Amino acid sequence: MKELRLRILFVILGLAVFTVGARAQFREEAFSQNYASPSDTLASRDSVDQMWSFKEFFHGVAHHDSTLKIGSMFAGSTVFIGAEQFYNKQYWKIPITYAGLGTTITMGVKYHKRYKASKTAYDLAYEADPETTLTVDEDAKKMATYMFAGAGLIYWGTLMDGVVNYKRDIKGQAGKATLYSLLVPGLGQAYNGEYWKIPIYWGAIVGSYHYWAVNNKNYKRYKRIHNEATAEDSTYEGLIPAERALYYRNTFRRFRDYSVVAIVGSYLLQVIDANVFSYMQDFEVNDDLSMSISPTLITPCNEYAMTAPHRSSGGIIGDNAVGFKIGFTF
Repeated sequence: MKELRLRILFVILGLAVFTVGARAQFREEAFSQNYASPSDTLASRDSVDQMWSFKEFFHGVAHHDSTLKIGSMFAGSTVFIGAEQFYNKQYWKIPITYAGLGTTITMGVKYHKRYKASKTAYDLAYEADPETTLTVDEDAKKMATYMFAGAGLIYWGTLMDGVVNYKRDIKGQAGKATLYSLLVPGLGQAYNGEYWKIPIYWGAIVGSYHYWAVNNKNYKRYKRIHNEATAEDSTYEGLIPAERALYYRNTFRRFRDYSVVAIVGSYLLQVIDANVFSYMQDFEVNDDLSMSISPTLITPCNEYAMTAPHRSSGGIIGDNAVGFKIGFTF
């Protein structure tokens, strides 16, 4: 249970850190180098153009600043739960959120304490009598897990609800597409209308997880064999010698680590994809795709010639040539 709580805490902290860090990665300047038309409206819709600040966040949540960006709102709401609902003026959701979180966390702590008490009592009884009939309350452990998982689900749902209801009348928000993919892989692609990408990214993530599970299982297997074969006073008589078990243990551990890199890489790639292609929604592509060919006179520029020019009746010149000029319109 302690390991589960630590994992949940790391996920929440990682989500908050990545959210703030993503604001530094997806800056408006990277997409406003005067490549698009001045009438492009993406700059006014950008939501990740500056670093997060307490002043910006609290002024926006208090409705003193109507230009609060979705990235700032989301980053602050990872800590100040319910701020998104307050900004979206859906105040009635805030007490429901806190009631749900309070109930699930309280019940989780209660069941966890019950499980720890039963385990402590069992350990003491087992030391006194190995034949004790006292058992550990595994049902309490399961209930604690369910309660903490429910609290995490409510927390996630609160963040998602805030993103969904942020300025719903404005379409094509790059920040919203980014956060959609951050919360649910592939959802940002659906928001951008690129549904064909969803099975690709989900296939990459699920496939990488499958290989992680297989490699992790084999890693633990050969680690156990190696430990048994090299233990003091070992009576191991298995078919796999210690040297071979050590080789396979290291090999599957390396493959397992590669699988973790693949999972994280696929996840981050679909977040970046959602952000970049959301910016390109207004990219203008002219339907006039044509090619033109015309004759032309090619006159070399002797000023930059690498070979010595030759003399003719008109002075020092190079050779002119007749050729074709090809132009593309796209």
